[in-house]
Amino acid sequence: MVTTSRSDFGLLHGLLNCIRADRALRLQVIASGTHLSPEFGLTTREIEAAGIRIDRKVDLQLTGGSGLANAKSIGRGLPLFADALMELHPALVVLLGDRFELFAPAIAALMLRIPIAHIHGGERSEGAIDESVRHAITKMASLHFPATESYRQRIIQMGESPERVINFGAPGLDQIYETPLMSRAQLEGDLGLSLQEPVALVTYHPATQDPGSGETQVRNLVAAIKASKLNAVFTMANADAQGALINARLRALCGQTPEKFKWIPHLGHRRYLSCLAHVAVMVGNSSSGLTEAPSFRLPVVNIGDRQRGRIRAKNVIDVPSSRNAILQAIKRAISPRFRTSLRGMRNPYDRFHDGRTSERIKDVLKQIRLSDELLKKSFHDLS
Repeated sequence: MVTTSRSDFGLLHGLLNCIRADRALRLQVIASGTHLSPEFGLTTREIEAAGIRIDRKVDLQLTGGSGLANAKSIGRGLPLFADALMELHPALVVLLGDRFELFAPAIAALMLRIPIAHIHGGERSEGAIDESVRHAITKMASLHFPATESYRQRIIQMGESPERVINFGAPGLDQIYETPLMSRAQLEGDLGLSLQEPVALVTYHPATQDPGSGETQVRNLVAAIKASKLNAVFTMANADAQGALINARLRALCGQTPEKFKWIPHLGHRRYLSCLAHVAVMVGNSSSGLTEAPSFRLPVVNIGDRQRGRIRAKNVIDVPSSRNAILQAIKRAISPRFRTSLRGMRNPYDRFHDGRTSERIKDVLKQIRLSDELLKKSFHDLS
């Protein structure tokens, strides 16, 4: 299994534990991407703290500086992943999501004739290059675990055999069922921020299909947060191009007003889920606002086009990247009327509502016949 960031590790955590607990399976983990970067929190320590052994580390030297730097990181990673896979000799490689750095292990596995199982395919995020990466990995993969039935149908539309496309829902939601959340008082003490007044959880990533606009986007976001008078917890942008610029601006803001704004690059699973349970609103453009926040009936102000095309529940308010639009959406999101409207809402990514999605995926991986036939893919025509 390959993990390249704090976000995909959180979504894979349950599956990692299910595989590790099954004596009929052997778990191998390759850590790469931002896991190995001190700037992004050196989150290999979180993997190891969870009791999960890292079998190989592949350093892509990610910086989040530019598209050119990220393209070079993919090129650097390809031979390193090829060597790692040759040494570990896995029967199957599991990849989750749409991060550009996944191109390196996907291509290496394809060339070495190792089947790929892909989680969270079929989704759309038209404002980011993730859209292209995700669909490309779908065509390289032999087994698919989309998060909704609509996404399953889209993968089949792309020519994948229906019997190899299985919808159990989003495995990352399992942790909501199994993680003991912090109380409001505990979270306040940990963050050093009062939750008596409304607090926003802010995560903003670069809109990679809108190059050159990072400075303007983060300026509008900051202006809207300030005008809202909310306190806020800011987490780190990812390693996409212009991510470093966004992080620098938000870190500086928090340094100037530490009594109102907290810069916490990496909250960790328990603190992050506890924030979803206790804050008033999520603001930004993270996919978490669409996949995890609905389970807490948390209002989300989703900015710009990064998540355009993804299925969303009615907790999401979509707005363009302008100060006034963001500010008005925040006011609507924290209003009692909007919160009341979310009562009884169900998460469209949580199919069975029992926290056992990872176990179901593990059982399929355990039972699948690993042979050359799995690598042979015929194109499934809808007609």
